[in-house]
Amino acid sequence: MQMKDSNPPDGGYGWVVVVSAFMVMGLTAAVLKTFGLFFVEIQQHFDELASTTSWITSVTIVIFHLGAPLASSLCVRYTHRAVVVTGGLLASSGMALGFLGLNMIWMYATTGFLQGLGISFSWTPAISIVSHYFSKRRALANAIASAGECAFAFTFGPFFQWLISQYGWKGALLIIGGIQLNICVCGVLMRPLASSSLHSETETLPGNGTSGTDKEDKFAMAHKTFNWMLVRRPEFVLYAIFGILAAMSFFVPPLFLVPLSYSLGIDETWTASLLSILATVDFAGRLLCGWYANLHVVKMVHLLTMAIALISTSLMLLPLAGSYLSLAIFTGFYGFFFGTTVAIHITVLADVVGMSDFDSALGLFMLIRSSGGFVGPPLAGLIVDMTGDYRAGFYMAGATLVLSAGLLVTLDQLQLRKERGSQTNAKSEKSALPYPSLHLLKLQNRRYQEHDVVV
Repeated sequence: MQMKDSNPPDGGYGWVVVVSAFMVMGLTAAVLKTFGLFFVEIQQHFDELASTTSWITSVTIVIFHLGAPLASSLCVRYTHRAVVVTGGLLASSGMALGFLGLNMIWMYATTGFLQGLGISFSWTPAISIVSHYFSKRRALANAIASAGECAFAFTFGPFFQWLISQYGWKGALLIIGGIQLNICVCGVLMRPLASSSLHSETETLPGNGTSGTDKEDKFAMAHKTFNWMLVRRPEFVLYAIFGILAAMSFFVPPLFLVPLSYSLGIDETWTASLLSILATVDFAGRLLCGWYANLHVVKMVHLLTMAIALISTSLMLLPLAGSYLSLAIFTGFYGFFFGTTVAIHITVLADVVGMSDFDSALGLFMLIRSSGGFVGPPLAGLIVDMTGDYRAGFYMAGATLVLSAGLLVTLDQLQLRKERGSQTNAKSEKSALPYPSLHLLKLQNRRYQEHDVVV
């Protein structure tokens, strides 16, 4: 395979793939983000505690993260198209079967497990294939694709509320399941490249137009994807713990924002608009932070630390709201800074581990982070049950983010120490060679002598 065969088109049909990924983001992540509209309906129907009901979202989140490495492996084995179509069928069946509403265990298995696995099998390859189709415009393509989550969440808020009011929560789940079948259509449009594989960009050696055998390339990529030795690196461990704490907090506000507004006596129509506001400012935060990060004015980890600190402040202030206007303002602040975090947290991960280990780090990061998404909502629900106030869940989320910001500060200090240590070592090595040019000549003469002996 020649280098010219593996170069991405950087346009053309790639834009069809971007639009398809845009749709997939909306039909997966946006559905998960607005599922809080069903929380009270399901809780009242089964007469369960808030902590028990919140396990539905927890199961969805953890399966979404745990399924990501499996989805990537299937993309290598088969194609991105096949995995996305499979994900669409799983997600759709999960919602449609939730229509039966037999019991809470049934909801865990359908709208929890099946929906989470479907989202994982759709979201992961959709993001991946966009990177295969683009190189120079990859950042722009990924930004457009990821914006689907915010764009759909903006419309899904009032739309899902209307569905629930017209058809009940069970009928709404069935209709949403039918809508999610469009993921399969988007997957079919994700046409594989002629030389498409997860290692298409890494199999060609620099300065050499040829590549190794397919077996060697697949082995190298498998080794790279499953590099478990990263868990021994202190920087990665700190960032992974940050991911756990962040995941514990990030999924709490969308889940309890609607019940909190109901407890304040806000009308259902206005409540649904809060999720639309959240999606709008989230979208703006992603774009603005992405633009600002590209200016390289501030170190990336510093920018992330500031965003986390501002999110925690917003969550601490949000429960103080006593009307729709004040609640909408604090929701807007939270959504904006959440968008800034989403825009750069993966970039910070690349800075922490380096691009050579980025693929394996991303898989491990999502795997480890899933524990936070699994524990966070039930823990917040338990606190709500104990206090009898939805505000307590937001205080828990804000306090957890304060701890995560402290980990980022520790990570930054650790990186600074390593940078200083490497600079000191470089200077000492340079001072040990007062005549570097003479040293290089001696090395070259020694190699020539060895070559003559071999000949």
